[in-house]
Amino acid sequence: MPRGVPLSTLLDQTIAAVRPRDAAAERAARERLDRMTKPPGSLGVLEDVAAQLAGIAGECPAPIPSPAAVAVFAGDHGVHAQGVTPWPQEVTAQMVANFVAGGAVVNAFAAQLGADVVVVDVGVAAPLDPAEGLLDRKVRAGTADLAVGPAMTLDEARRAVEVGIEVATTLAADHGVLISGDMGITNTTASAALICAFTGASPAEATGRGTGVDDPTLARKVDVVTRAVARLPEGSDPLAVLAEVGGLEHAAIAGFVLGAAAARTPVLLDGVIAGSAALVAAALCPTALDFALAGHTSAEPGHGIALRALGLRPLLGLDLRLGEGTGALLALPLAQSAARALRDVATFDSAGVTEKA
Repeated sequence: MPRGVPLSTLLDQTIAAVRPRDAAAERAARERLDRMTKPPGSLGVLEDVAAQLAGIAGECPAPIPSPAAVAVFAGDHGVHAQGVTPWPQEVTAQMVANFVAGGAVVNAFAAQLGADVVVVDVGVAAPLDPAEGLLDRKVRAGTADLAVGPAMTLDEARRAVEVGIEVATTLAADHGVLISGDMGITNTTASAALICAFTGASPAEATGRGTGVDDPTLARKVDVVTRAVARLPEGSDPLAVLAEVGGLEHAAIAGFVLGAAAARTPVLLDGVIAGSAALVAAALCPTALDFALAGHTSAEPGHGIALRALGLRPLLGLDLRLGEGTGALLALPLAQSAARALRDVATFDSAGVTEKA
């Protein structure tokens, strides 16, 4: 965009606000890690996490990433009509009610860790009753069928991304770490299509069983993803790809990643839905990944493909495939422990411990 031209949308403004991590703070963290009373590198991946958190905060040691907030973005999908899941579409709205009532796995895990849970209706097909902890940000009542045409318009995709930006910006004001969550029956179909579009993976490689579909249903799912991805012209704009084959919750999570980065707040990513959404965010603003950590790698094959493309190493591998933010929540204590170790562990000098010869 030419100099002096005003940034026209919240998305434009957010991308322009993203800056890389603080390299000096990150170097200071790595130097301190090497001086701490342990063999150099002995905390493995957690040393990378500690350094990343210092770079995000712009200070060493970094503050412990707390309190945490999980944003569960919910949306429905027109591709449900293709028979890619045995679950009825109304389960999305029913599970939103379950989240709000505190009865889902994400609520149990969040309660154990003292994390807040916010549910965001960005595109549930059914109307939802107002409730505490539920944000009505519905862009449209579910996407169109991505098997036969665009899932949404370009404007709807941008608006859904901006929902995620708004939620991240609000939560980052009084939380030290954000966690992505999702809910949407058939959303792994859209995830597979996004992963194929952004990584070049084949639909057979990237498409998994989601909620546990049988072989004939999986074959239909692969066929749907194949047809959807085939419509994409080479070199498509990231937002256009999102509009063609993505979901409203995918768009919102992409915005959530961008909003967290602009607010310089770490964001823990959950499973395959978050992984595919992070591909969108990275295509729109590669620097946003400086602020992202992969909580885990799920049993969905496309998730590993997405994480490798993003260059993110998962903190856990428990074969989870629930979504909701559950895997990212379980990884939260690891990130917090990494920051605490950087802050609290003595150095050889301060503890009077003799270093190795």
